Amino acid sequence: LAAYLFGDLAIYITAVSKSLRDVSCGVSRGGNTSNSGSNSSIPDINDPCWTTNPQLSRSDVYKIFVAVFILVLGPFAYFNVSKTKYLQMFTTLMRWTAFVTMITLSILRLTDDRQKHGHPPILDLSTAPMVFGVSVYAFMCHHSIPSLITPIENKTKVTGILAADYALIATFYLLLSFTGIFAFPEIPDLYTLAFSPGPEQGSVNIPTKIADYFLALFPVFTLATNFPIIAITLRNNIEAILSDASERIASLAPGIRRLLFPTVAILPPALVALATENLGVLVSITGAFAGAGIQYIIPCSLVWLARRKLNQFGQELNLNFQNPLESFFKHTGFIITIIVWSLVAVGLVAANFIIQAIK
Repeated sequence: LAAYLFGDLAIYITAVSKSLRDVSCGVSRGGNTSNSGSNSSIPDINDPCWTTNPQLSRSDVYKIFVAVFILVLGPFAYFNVSKTKYLQMFTTLMRWTAFVTMITLSILRLTDDRQKHGHPPILDLSTAPMVFGVSVYAFMCHHSIPSLITPIENKTKVTGILAADYALIATFYLLLSFTGIFAFPEIPDLYTLAFSPGPEQGSVNIPTKIADYFLALFPVFTLATNFPIIAITLRNNIEAILSDASERIASLAPGIRRLLFPTVAILPPALVALATENLGVLVSITGAFAGAGIQYIIPCSLVWLARRKLNQFGQELNLNFQNPLESFFKHTGFIITIIVWSLVAVGLVAANFIIQAIK
């Protein structure tokens, strides 16, 4: 869990900093812009951020925003956040608005024959290993399921409600993916950056321009509000792990603990964000390695051990425990299948990184 949270924070820092950098620098080079203000060519990180100041490259400005992000939001890790109701409501509203806006702008671009569209190949196995890690990260749901199930009074409806929830999630992902790959000739690793405002054109109306800026800054609004919560969670986990592992750490003075553990929580992700701005790699590593463990291996292990313990109790007490809400996927074969799937995903991602390193 701590490894996943480390990766999560690094992704958040990188996504927010890249978004701020691209909005500030604008599009430094490239081809035709779309009706949504998008540029069909992804700028190079070594290009100057502003023509008036060629000494500052896009990479330099990105690192500046990383430092600003840590200085502004990093201190929150040293405190506690107890009530997040309104933060969660704000984040949910922003995400729904962003989803609908991205799908709408992509469809508008597809209907405009004057713009360049994407022509993805039917099959490209070279990028398949990266898909596994990204897919695991995209469907990370361990922190959401309890909040979905707990308010349900009649638990007999849990299966139908969760099925409808996952169907809705899959529908949005498919709409986002297919409209995006056919609407844009090139897509950056952070999809919202495909809508970055381009050079001013007469064909771009004010509402569309506002939508462009909203989508470009969408990660800033949502991820920045979640950063303190995740940082505090990671801080508490690190404190628990290190305190259990070492009596010397457990006996540290309260003042030292308040400074040490938050620093350990936010410093490594910040260093990773400074070292790379490749979100695809960060998401793939976090999703494939830490994410697969959290989403697949740990839940399957808990379910298998719980069922075995329950059977042992049943045999000892000569009782037959029957769960009226047992899963349709109750057979042990499904657990084995999920474990094998997670190992294949991790193996493919690891093999891809090894091949890339050798090249």
